Amino acid sequence: MIVSINPTSGKEIARFEEHTPAEVDAALAAAAKEQAAWRRVPITERVTLLNRMAAALRAGKDKYARMITEEMGKPLVESEAEIEKCAWNCDFYAEHAPRYLADELVATNATESAIIYDPLGVVLAIMPWNYPFWQLFRFLAPALAAGNGAILKHANNVPQCALAIEEVVREAGCPEGLFRTLLIQPDQVAGIIADDRIAAVTLTGSTEVGAIVASQAGKALKKQVLELGGSDPFIVLADADVEEAAAVAVKARYINVGQSCVNAKRFIVEEAVADRFVAAFCEGVGKLKVGDPMEADTAIGPMARANLRAGLHDQVRRTLDAGATLKMGGEILDGDGFYYPPTVIDHVTPEMAAFREETFGPVAAVIRVKNADEAIRLANDTEFGLGAAIWTKDVAKARDFARDIEAGAVFINGMVASQPALPFGGIKRSGYGRELGALGIREFTNNKTLWIGPAKVATKVTQSE
Repeated sequence: MIVSINPTSGKEIARFEEHTPAEVDAALAAAAKEQAAWRRVPITERVTLLNRMAAALRAGKDKYARMITEEMGKPLVESEAEIEKCAWNCDFYAEHAPRYLADELVATNATESAIIYDPLGVVLAIMPWNYPFWQLFRFLAPALAAGNGAILKHANNVPQCALAIEEVVREAGCPEGLFRTLLIQPDQVAGIIADDRIAAVTLTGSTEVGAIVASQAGKALKKQVLELGGSDPFIVLADADVEEAAAVAVKARYINVGQSCVNAKRFIVEEAVADRFVAAFCEGVGKLKVGDPMEADTAIGPMARANLRAGLHDQVRRTLDAGATLKMGGEILDGDGFYYPPTVIDHVTPEMAAFREETFGPVAAVIRVKNADEAIRLANDTEFGLGAAIWTKDVAKARDFARDIEAGAVFINGMVASQPALPFGGIKRSGYGRELGALGIREFTNNKTLWIGPAKVATKVTQSE
């Protein structure tokens, strides 16, 4: 039995029967059968499904946004934005997928040679709860456009969202069976990965789970894309617009109740402006309303689960016990629900938990450094490599620093965020592969070489007299 719990109240919303082994087998069989037909549909026709998916998302935005907030706790306004972003991604790939997947002619000794992009097959998508619609649709739109099918194994604390996603795709007119949601337990995933009807795997989740899935997929020699954890640095140099940086930092840390792999987590600030930054940052954080996420002015809702809150609080206590300074927050709030206050910890150093570990919740760690070189060194002093932000008025210098930062994305004077046109993903223990953009849609294609003869006769070129 899979149970949905409202994190605002801690009470049960609904429970769902798990799919039986026979139902799982039928879903895999149907997906494989439908994908074999779908891959032969011209891409100009396939992308019309994406436009219809975008329309279905927008038509159901109010219902789906409330469902997201009810199941995982983010503020309703952010849930509404999530649905809009999903629709944007669908429309984006409907427009650009034909160009991204067009044959690429390459000059060789052949009469004609090219790179062509064929679909891989049915992809298993293992998705998290923190952006329950976006994480799936950022994969699904390009995957379907490329001619693939998909099976969704969603996080078990968002079963309503998982089934609603299937509803969106079905209402858009997707061929029956090409996409399915499975309500199953994590220990059933290995068998599905090993199944010959699954061609590849994509996972967004923790580094620990990513390592397990990578091992399972690697044993079966199946392609994987892994988007895992992050401990993104937010670097503020002495010549930055400190007040602007602090204002953006509030959103960068506390959006989605701080529960995003790409949230800024480590605020690395040059000592010369650190006091100004901390003061401005704390002023902004102090204005964030904690409360019912269904209310329009709420900025911080509950965390998604009680165990996540307990783990975060343990990281805070260990960091403070190691000598850091608590500026605000830091105590579990009384009352119903899994609330944790927006928390700021200053004078964090590299050996402390809030620096060394990913803090998945509304906690910001401020690290003070002597100069830009130390800032870059500490930014890279992590097992993660997802995103990074640099704040400075010297953009030329920031471009050079961007080359030195070990991350999949670097934003200069802005907040790290994904968007359809740009590839998204990390390095080190933040995973591998890319989603979004041209690179993302090609992750689940067979990038095939086509060579057409006869070979051209080589002509010897001699130097004229």
